[in-house]
Amino acid sequence: MRKDIVEALEKIVLEKCGDENNFFGEGIGCHIQAVVKNAILLAEKYGADVEVVTIAAWLHDVASITDYKYYEEHHIWGAKMAGELLEKMDYPKAKTELVQRCILNHRGSAVREKCSAEEVCVADADAISHFDSVPALFYLAYVKRGCSIEEGTQFVANKLRRSFAKLSERSRALYQPKYDAVIRTVLGE
Repeated sequence: MRKDIVEALEKIVLEKCGDENNFFGEGIGCHIQAVVKNAILLAEKYGADVEVVTIAAWLHDVASITDYKYYEEHHIWGAKMAGELLEKMDYPKAKTELVQRCILNHRGSAVREKCSAEEVCVADADAISHFDSVPALFYLAYVKRGCSIEEGTQFVANKLRRSFAKLSERSRALYQPKYDAVIRTVLGE
């Protein structure tokens, strides 16, 4: 594991999360940390390259937190930014390309075929992270989107449902109990 690169990327990303110009607020840092945690767990379970998955997880939303104008295509811009960052860090080209594919294919609303275990791990971890960072989703709903209580609750519940639906079949089976518990809590059931 290239701890030097992982630690440098963690620092870069968390600084961007704390920047006052970051549209998403501090909750995005919790989201990214949850993606990293879940990506590592999945990589170990699915036999993926843990180093590649960890780096891709730290960088998967780098474009969105750098500038909100990149949000709609943050998967494309993020892959480009990751390539530039990793090239400066002398990371191996083949692994950089795999990191870039993970970032490019992590977004559930931009459905692309995932051709490697690493891509599946990062995409699934991104979706799973929403179950770990529900308060950040409520912040997004109420503070950033100005939702009423009912609208905010539905926004969060719908986001969780979409996230669960985006999971690979294997991860859906693995995370079904967690999803059920979180959705019951959000809806007060």
